[in-house]
Amino acid sequence: MTTMTFEVQNALGMHARPAAFLAQACVNLSSQITVKCNGKSASGSNVLEILALHAMKGSVLEIVAEGGDEQAALNEVRRVLCEKLRDKRRTDMMRIAFFGTKDYDRLFFSELAKDRGEGTYNCDIKYYSCRLTPETANLARGFDAVCVFVNDELPREAVETLKDCGVKLILLRCAGFNNVDLQAAKECGIKVARVPAYSPYAVAEHAMSLIMTANRRLHKAVNKVRDNNFALSGLLGVDLHNKVAGILGTGKIGQCMARICQGFGMTVIAWDAFPNPALEEEGLLTYVDRDELLERADLISLHAPLITGPGGTWHLIDAAAIARMKDTAMLVNTARGGLIDTEALIEALKNGKFHAVGLDVYEGEDDNVYTDRSTEFLNNDVTARLQMFPNVVMTSHQAFFTREALQAIAAETLENARKFNEGMDLGPAECRI
Repeated sequence: MTTMTFEVQNALGMHARPAAFLAQACVNLSSQITVKCNGKSASGSNVLEILALHAMKGSVLEIVAEGGDEQAALNEVRRVLCEKLRDKRRTDMMRIAFFGTKDYDRLFFSELAKDRGEGTYNCDIKYYSCRLTPETANLARGFDAVCVFVNDELPREAVETLKDCGVKLILLRCAGFNNVDLQAAKECGIKVARVPAYSPYAVAEHAMSLIMTANRRLHKAVNKVRDNNFALSGLLGVDLHNKVAGILGTGKIGQCMARICQGFGMTVIAWDAFPNPALEEEGLLTYVDRDELLERADLISLHAPLITGPGGTWHLIDAAAIARMKDTAMLVNTARGGLIDTEALIEALKNGKFHAVGLDVYEGEDDNVYTDRSTEFLNNDVTARLQMFPNVVMTSHQAFFTREALQAIAAETLENARKFNEGMDLGPAECRI
């Protein structure tokens, strides 16, 4: 255990923006960081706990590092605090219309946006529970920016309405941007910013959870035990050890999934339109062409972006791709629904293809995502047909849904807003065509 102290000199104390940066830094450190102040203790990776310390100007933080490279971790913490607790020039307040609001969105965004003054996010958020669509875009009149998620719809019609409303920035609180007409945004002079990476661990861990559940039929096993049925019929799974994992897309999430598979003792092969030689050099995976991956892999996990048009990834897994796979293959998708031709998948399942399938996303999910339909008839034909297969496990676009991911999404989204408001370059967060 190694400790250090840090005196807060900022006039606003340990306000939301430096707290968010500190939490994000601690998430990625090998040491566990604890911050103590005013007789209270907070996990360094939890922004809400840090804010609850109420560290004001003159407060002394005691910061404890345990495990890993403790001194290097404390040095990083000190660097973040010194940089982010410096007073900065004040900017005009930015008004943001926030669409598709859930209670967990308010939990982080409201806490981070409450401060006003030098170095803060300086934004005023108006929350709407409805999605942003061409029909609701007029609600953004008088706002500088809109904040949207994966199930909001921003075709040209909606983007042009936003321009008429005076909106200059579309903030995506997600990594994907296939739901935004970028050409229309460019023509309208509206910038589009996303969160390129929030918690790749969250998505990769959920992908493995899905395939483990489908493989070992855990969804069925739990229900059988609840019914006082302890028979094992229908629950036969396979070992992942010594199997071949095929990763389609080797960005940050794909890399995390590859490491998880390697931890299970699997051989990892991968395909990417833009291979990363460093991953082969470290021995994490071996790149192969797509057909070879489809033919060899026992587990196929999708982590590619959804890109339409020639050479894109739309229906990357179609009937021809499925035909190349082993009949006993396992397939999991936590990326975008359009990567898989759902009709081809259903037809293959009907013919006995696949040992297990895990879907956090699928074509036709949009009307269901984050909506409680428990009192309604199941009228989505795609959902109903997929649910009838005992080897298919489905969740509702929740792979990202961890505390670490939510706080990162809030912090990065508001940081994009601040950069735009201060006339700074948005960097890799900006979506360009």
